[in-house]
Amino acid sequence: MIKYQLRCSSGHEFEGWFKDGATYDVQAKTGGIECPYCGDADISKAIMAPAIPSKRSRASSQQVEAGDAEAGLLSEERAREVAAKILDAVNTLRSHVEGNYDDVGDKFAEEARRIHYGEAEERGIYGQASIDEAEELDEEGIEVFRLPTPPRRDD
Repeated sequence: MIKYQLRCSSGHEFEGWFKDGATYDVQAKTGGIECPYCGDADISKAIMAPAIPSKRSRASSQQVEAGDAEAGLLSEERAREVAAKILDAVNTLRSHVEGNYDDVGDKFAEEARRIHYGEAEERGIYGQASIDEAEELDEEGIEVFRLPTPPRRDD
């Protein structure tokens, strides 16, 4: 596996993991990589420094492996940072979808079929579908993307 720092033509940066460099090249050439923030498929590699561990970082890694409490707290802090970034990306994606696509509510599966079979105008839609409805759409070859629902915040 190889990790690249990627950038879309709008300047959003994100990480991408690939089987190898050739896999990235094929996906980038065919438009198989999209920006998680704006959906742009014009993607290029961003500049990134290689991760070469120093003696100090190797010692730090050994402390983590040995269960060092302080290092464990740093890992927990890093995990919270990563989770916050993921939530930000999901919220950005949700805002983009809600601002640019038609909300068809609980008629999502029905409207997706109508669009797929040419019975309705082709356009971006979002709404609600049960797990069974989503699986049926997939079996029919109708591509859908499940957008996570943000956690409820009870005040």
